[in-house]
Amino acid sequence: MATSDNVTMSTGNVTSEPSTFVSAPDDFKPKNIMVTGGAGFIASHFVILIVEKYPGCRVVNFDKLDYCSCLANLDGVANKGNYKFVKGDICSSDLVNYVLKSEEIDTIVHFAAQTHVDNSFGNSFQFTQNNIMGTHVLLEAAKNSGQIKRFVHVSTDEVYGEGTASQDAMAEEHVLEPSNPYAATKAGAEFLVKSYHRSFDLPVIITRGNNVYGPHQFPEKLIPKFINQLMRNRPLTIHGTGLNTRNFLFVTDVARAFEFILFKGNVGSIYNIGGSNEISNIEVAKRLIKYMHMEKIEEQLLTFVPDRCFNDLRYTIDHSKLEGLGWRELISFEEGLQATVKWYNEHSHRFGNIESALVAHPRAGALPEAGTAPSKTEVHENGDAPVAKKAKTGP
Repeated sequence: MATSDNVTMSTGNVTSEPSTFVSAPDDFKPKNIMVTGGAGFIASHFVILIVEKYPGCRVVNFDKLDYCSCLANLDGVANKGNYKFVKGDICSSDLVNYVLKSEEIDTIVHFAAQTHVDNSFGNSFQFTQNNIMGTHVLLEAAKNSGQIKRFVHVSTDEVYGEGTASQDAMAEEHVLEPSNPYAATKAGAEFLVKSYHRSFDLPVIITRGNNVYGPHQFPEKLIPKFINQLMRNRPLTIHGTGLNTRNFLFVTDVARAFEFILFKGNVGSIYNIGGSNEISNIEVAKRLIKYMHMEKIEEQLLTFVPDRCFNDLRYTIDHSKLEGLGWRELISFEEGLQATVKWYNEHSHRFGNIESALVAHPRAGALPEAGTAPSKTEVHENGDAPVAKKAKTGP
């Protein structure tokens, strides 16, 4: 990763940043790639990278355009000859079968999923439907088509479960112990993917990634939520003590990781996609306040709210296997965070009305829960406005 003395400047544009990728004669050579959930956060950056860097590859973006997807994420490639958008649900087997056949798909990169832990505590059935049933439909269609040469399944580090403070980084062989409904559905989907590899020789690769942040992310997740709360002069809704840590990785680094995995990854393998930026939620909040020049009222902006039903202390994964393919983390947390703040300042209306995402514990399609921090309380430098519960600097 770039150090403070040699930082890679990021604009959030994956094709304009440096890369350690070097093509080799024995790389996999896809022709027609179906990317599920391609209008979403990470997938949109991957689509942009492939469409612009590999004009010989056709990309079919298959997305039902759920609440967290946005076609505007792909405006830069919408008119490219090697890009096509198909609106569709991965649970619709007839449509999936038709697209695989009519577009002569030989590669599937499966991003589409329900991913927000808070939502899974309130609407867990849709996680089972989308993450398990949707994956099963894709696997069956891929098997029956007889034409799929790579099936890259995008999972999460949360399938490993909670890491302790002193625990060593978890390698790909670590036992899976998911601790919330979202992670459980992703683990279940993984078992289906593995079974299709073993039973039917489907050429699968599985990825498990750390927390990702950057442009295009729907503001229900920690970093874009905090940025958007600060943009509205509202207190930050920090879960519990704020001492839970996550390892954050900038989205363009993740898009490049998928480039390495698709072209150089080994069939049947699992790859952790990890970073070196383990940081507590309270520290993320303080850095954003600093980058947005609101330090004078930091004490008013830091507020604690009730924690999730269960909130893993930390996740720590060993990504040396991915580095063995040649991938490296290039964007420092400092540069990535500042690029993210800049992007949301310039694209504040990208997702329309996001008020329901800015409450302490969002539930997609539901009203704010009783007892959560007020979503519209504003904080001003004169301190006159009412403020949510004042946070302490520790537990």
